[in-house]
Amino acid sequence: MASFNLHCSDCPRLATFLAGVRKRYPDYHSRPVEPFGDNKARLLVVGLAPGMHGANRSGRPFTGDYAGILLYQTLYKYGFASAPESVATDDGLKLLNCRITNAVKCLPPENKPTGQEAKTCNRYLRTELEDLPKNSVVLALGSIAHSSVLRAHDLTLSAHKFAHGAVHRLNEHRILLDSYHCSRYNTQTRRLTPKMFQTVFQKAREILDTKP
Repeated sequence: MASFNLHCSDCPRLATFLAGVRKRYPDYHSRPVEPFGDNKARLLVVGLAPGMHGANRSGRPFTGDYAGILLYQTLYKYGFASAPESVATDDGLKLLNCRITNAVKCLPPENKPTGQEAKTCNRYLRTELEDLPKNSVVLALGSIAHSSVLRAHDLTLSAHKFAHGAVHRLNEHRILLDSYHCSRYNTQTRRLTPKMFQTVFQKAREILDTKP
């Protein structure tokens, strides 16, 4: 199974919605958004889905919208990115031992995928996770990403509850960290502060450095 398909249209609601977005914004990417970074990276950051004027426009996860500001600044601070800002796919930024993906690869209406859409797209995430090297860390941004990672490992939500800063063992060689999503709402309401976000990435760095 491939980890990405640019031409996937298996979710009728999303395919129809994207077709309309392409007509309104002909210069936008408006297709499934490919994961960004090294295929063999040991840190996989999992978001929810592309944003309308962010990844859906640029074609790179968390690029061009508010949510990406804190994410790339923090990746840079902890040595996972070559620059603190992601502007466009041709800006020269590189991820270092890191890869960013989304639980749902297509822009959903109102940024809310249905449960069935998350399940349909989960096969791509499952392949990405299976391809991770040993002693890897998966960082889930938000509860939907958390649930999607568990589903891809055939694990139950009841045994691995989402909480900011929580640490879960997925299998012998893989750990899941949880963080609130770095959305505009969460950061502006202070549900997620830069310090809280940095604490999670510090933990990811410590785990990776402890088990090289």
